Amino acid sequence: MSSPAFTWHHPPPQGAPWNGRSDGAPPIDPPEGTAVSEEDYWAYYYEHENGYEWNNGLLEVKPVSDTLTLQRYRWLLRLLECYLETHRNARLTCLEFGFRLNLPNKVTIRKPDLGLVLDSNAQPLEDLDRSYQGIFDLCVEALSDSKPSEIARDTEQKHAEYQAAGVPEYYIIHHDPRWLLFYRRNASGLYEPIPCQDGILRSAVVPGFRFRLADLTRQPSLEAMIEDPVYAPFVLPSWQRDRQARAQAEQRADTAEQRANTAERLAERERAEKAALLAELARLRGE
Repeated sequence: MSSPAFTWHHPPPQGAPWNGRSDGAPPIDPPEGTAVSEEDYWAYYYEHENGYEWNNGLLEVKPVSDTLTLQRYRWLLRLLECYLETHRNARLTCLEFGFRLNLPNKVTIRKPDLGLVLDSNAQPLEDLDRSYQGIFDLCVEALSDSKPSEIARDTEQKHAEYQAAGVPEYYIIHHDPRWLLFYRRNASGLYEPIPCQDGILRSAVVPGFRFRLADLTRQPSLEAMIEDPVYAPFVLPSWQRDRQARAQAEQRADTAEQRANTAERLAERERAEKAALLAELARLRGE
């Protein structure tokens, strides 16, 4: 069953039982683990303020990450936005934007904290979509460590689901290096850690996208990154070109001014030499 996106369903007739309620109304704030059908999830809980995901018939609440982790996530998001402003080869989704994973053993609906769809993906992300009908090319989760089960959800459960669904790259962001994890699917369809050379992680899925792992903590500014050879190719290159053009124009102006000053000095010298010659001729005539 493909997700109906936002084709809303009418509730059952008044008086018909719904999830144990005799008044026919859906539960307003069901706890995690409540059993609901996929149809009812899309109709009542996909846009719920609790941010529910759906795991094989059960509601799951997305946990909240701590401030340090969110800072690292936002820096990575900003870097990806800079990349896309330059390359314009993909689209991003954030937070409450879900996609359906039809797995061999179950069906889940997940809402990655960040999803990326390349323009080359067989299923484009359309302007009016409110859920993605395909499989993301990159998923990013900002890990919550409030409970061991929350850690396991991203590092084990979603790891297995995204791997089986065919998400090519999966990043887990956290302030603790133990939970800072980056995976890509290999030729066998299994996730393996992305190799990090010289402290730089390079995406094999998003062409040319890369970052220093240490910069997730340092979080350099745009002004610093445009001077950095790691980021300069895709962080505000138009600004860099404008700056270079201004520098070249100033250099040309300086050169022209220097030539003018040199010509003025030569002319002044010629005038002085001519005046001296005329004075010498007048003296000789006088003698």
